[in-house]
Amino acid sequence: MQKNPPVKLEFILLMASLMSIVALAIDAILPAMSAIGISVNSLDTGNNQLLITMIFLGLGFGQLLFGPLSDSFGRKPIVYIGFAVFALGSIVCVLSHSLEMMVVGRIIQGIGLAAPRTIAIAVIRDMFKGDYMAKIMSFVTTFFILVPVIAPVMGKFILNHYDWTGIFYVQLIMALAVAIWFWKRQPETLKPEYKIKFTKHVFIDGLKELLKHKETIGFTIISGFISGAFIVYLSASQVIFENQYGLIDEFPYIFAGLACGVGLSTFLNGSFVMRLGMWRLSYLAIIVFSVNALLYVLLFWNATTNPALPIILIFMAIQFFTIGFIFGNLRAIAMEPIGHIAGIGAAITGFISTIMAVPIANYIGSFVDTTALPLFIGFTVFGFMSLALFLFIKRTRKRHLSL
Repeated sequence: MQKNPPVKLEFILLMASLMSIVALAIDAILPAMSAIGISVNSLDTGNNQLLITMIFLGLGFGQLLFGPLSDSFGRKPIVYIGFAVFALGSIVCVLSHSLEMMVVGRIIQGIGLAAPRTIAIAVIRDMFKGDYMAKIMSFVTTFFILVPVIAPVMGKFILNHYDWTGIFYVQLIMALAVAIWFWKRQPETLKPEYKIKFTKHVFIDGLKELLKHKETIGFTIISGFISGAFIVYLSASQVIFENQYGLIDEFPYIFAGLACGVGLSTFLNGSFVMRLGMWRLSYLAIIVFSVNALLYVLLFWNATTNPALPIILIFMAIQFFTIGFIFGNLRAIAMEPIGHIAGIGAAITGFISTIMAVPIANYIGSFVDTTALPLFIGFTVFGFMSLALFLFIKRTRKRHLSL
């Protein structure tokens, strides 16, 4: 039986840093969306949302590549390759003169960032298991959440004193710093006996093994539902607060404030999960997530404009407070049965949830034009779909345990 080793603060910070480059690449450009749109001759705010959603497309496909490679060649070399691909994508973005070229650069960035993101999860699963793994994931995510808090403010500062290309240069510098830190301080966690020879059958065999675990598949689908609804907010938040409310200078601070709510709940989850368990916590959080969104829809269904700013912020704060109790626990539950194929398992589950999330986000985001109501409709629909699937998995698991 695998014992959980003691965890050091540096390990938590390092894993959070690996994952946080993704958040930095996404959130830092939010205040610059309009400026980038003008620079690449795209004035349609709906099309400009592709700069956010398409990086997730790259993340999804990148995980399929880097997950199996990490199971064959180790975790560390793949992280370095991923950062190199990210650097290439960043250069493409800086040199872009059209929306299409910028989107290609964002996809390449996403492919590269899939490596540190996937390998961070695989490393955690290599070392920990059960509710303790969920606890570590919560603490990692708590520090990771600090990036969405400061990234838009940082992006706004760079935009005011330089231009939008400076945001990409800062991302490159920070990615290099994290790569060096990882190289110097993190030992390889994939034991030689667990290495899988890389062949064309690695993905197929991994998928066959993963399909044996219904809980993993079910919670991966739930992650896709919740992630899709959440990505709508990431891609449309600039439209909501800058265009609909006219809060151009205040937007980075509003975004940061809401991100703090996610960080707080993620931190609390690290303590509560050891008492209540990841199943119960994520179940209760999905209920609140769904009911809060439904209440907003019922109250403002016939409204032609958004409610007063404090009202929508209260609803959003509740919505995102539940996120901290959902994401880390769902991923931990999905990864729990497949620790023996952590790399390919993290890759396939991440790919499925991301590929589900991108079309959901693109579709719902296309309706976020004059009000934020479509965002909350998306939260409601996919929240209750997640709740229904959760109950089905829970009932099936209880029946299986009673046999």
